[in-house]
Amino acid sequence: MVRVALWRRTPPAIFPVTLGFLGLSLAWRGAANVLPIPAFIGDLMMGVATLFFLFFFASYVAKIIARPSIVIEDLKTPPARAGVSAIVLSILILAAILNTYGIRAGEIWIFAVILYLASVILVGYSILKGPPEARSFSSFQYLSFVGTIVAPVAGISLGYSEISFWMAMMALPPYIIITVAYAMKLRRVRPPAQLRPALMLGLAPTSLFAIAFGQLGIEWAFQLFYWQALIWVLVLLSIAMWMAEGGWTPIWGGFTFPIAAFLNLQILALSKGAGLVATTALTAGLLIGTPLILYIVFKHTKAWIRGDLAKNTAAAVA
Repeated sequence: MVRVALWRRTPPAIFPVTLGFLGLSLAWRGAANVLPIPAFIGDLMMGVATLFFLFFFASYVAKIIARPSIVIEDLKTPPARAGVSAIVLSILILAAILNTYGIRAGEIWIFAVILYLASVILVGYSILKGPPEARSFSSFQYLSFVGTIVAPVAGISLGYSEISFWMAMMALPPYIIITVAYAMKLRRVRPPAQLRPALMLGLAPTSLFAIAFGQLGIEWAFQLFYWQALIWVLVLLSIAMWMAEGGWTPIWGGFTFPIAAFLNLQILALSKGAGLVATTALTAGLLIGTPLILYIVFKHTKAWIRGDLAKNTAAAVA
């Protein structure tokens, strides 16, 4: 049996995890400004998370260079589409991390925004080319079509406030459509155990809308999405055991970025004087979310080394 080089089958499933890991590191760095915790924890985590992402990003770029059409092959399933979109969203979060250290990453940010818009076209094309029965709504589509809401995280501090506002506005219609349509679908069909962790994904755009509007100074919209995110978390906590019932699968990557986005939202809320609610949510989120995300990072990395991650997610081979 010929063993394929790992980079030739770099699975898109690793990138929701890189996105969550980067977001968690950003949260730890920001938490040092509002809680009595040392900043070096966030600095260390940022370094590790950045290297983690860059390694897999370089592997996937090498895979594309070897056979460019492989991107289309990797877009055949909703989780894979979400994974490909997460590559670009990770670059947007990386721009925010660089900006934290005073490294102006405006060109990286603009490149990532353009690349994400191109990915939306590719994902839309892959859905239209696929079988009609595979076109139903799913929470994976938040990453594929609502991802422009990630842009303001770095864009506003980089001076692109107006563009960031329109990126948020661009994300709002698909967010509403996917949320309503998927909620109606859930009334008819419950997801199988292995897909339940993907229900977490709805928390991410909700938290990110609150962050965007909070940074833009649109307070009524910030409050609307902030309290909606808190309600989301309470609902998700009530079904957490049910979501994890099927044991670890690559879909557990869907747990990571929503938690990280929620943590970063609490940091912004504290800077706005939110007080006890945000302090409790941030502290509990760090204590629960950090080991969970690191565990998922470990499990995905281990599965990648064994080749199981690519095999179990049907990643295309260059």
